[in-house]
Amino acid sequence: MTPTRRMQLIPAIDLKDGRCVRLLRGDFSAETRYEVAAHSLLARYRDYGADWVHVVDLDGARAGSAGNRRLIAQLAAEPGVRLQVGGGLRDLASVEHTLDLGAGRVVVGSAAVTCPEEVGNWLRRFGPERVALAFDVRIDAGGTARVATHGWQRQSELTLWDAVLRFQAAGLRHVLCTDVSRDGALLGPNVDLYRQAAERLPHIAWQASGGIRDARDLDALDACGAAAAISGKALLDDLIPAEELAPFLPNA
Repeated sequence: MTPTRRMQLIPAIDLKDGRCVRLLRGDFSAETRYEVAAHSLLARYRDYGADWVHVVDLDGARAGSAGNRRLIAQLAAEPGVRLQVGGGLRDLASVEHTLDLGAGRVVVGSAAVTCPEEVGNWLRRFGPERVALAFDVRIDAGGTARVATHGWQRQSELTLWDAVLRFQAAGLRHVLCTDVSRDGALLGPNVDLYRQAAERLPHIAWQASGGIRDARDLDALDACGAAAAISGKALLDDLIPAEELAPFLPNA
């Protein structure tokens, strides 16, 4: 019998101009385009056994545009899988609109740094299961995780820990944390970062993102206390056999 895992794999679909892409370390000039259509990719992940898929509107993340919203609405209408959607959600109207499109959960990034009081109100209004916060970090020379914003184009002095604790009173539950240096690079996830996160703030359901290469990385994230792992490039490039993904997918 396959052992029960508490960590869940959430496949990722990144959209730019309606196409599936991957960026290297968040760099829009280092883009890899994939010929697979978003609908086909969603169906593939659903067939693997995923019940959540993470969708990023890169156009929204970069410029606040809503160019992929129609496609996201179509993906959200597909049965059997729920979407966690992020990218450019920087005001109440965009959050409401994305939820109205059918997203099961929205992911708020830059606004959680620039206007935390407002984002805290969104958590209270929609509930902690429908609003996740994304903190994308770079590790400084002293080993401290500091938050990057606006599609990773701006660097702040805010630490990851201080960023999360701002929302404790609002009931924050889901935090997606990406080590930007690992994203899309297939270098392995920053396991030490997520272990520290789970130990410091065990009430948070940490979603680990960036660097996943193989099933051993998934095992390592499971062991360190991550609640979920986001993977894009490794799945797009078929680096992990479906049978090795199965223990981390609830409907496999």
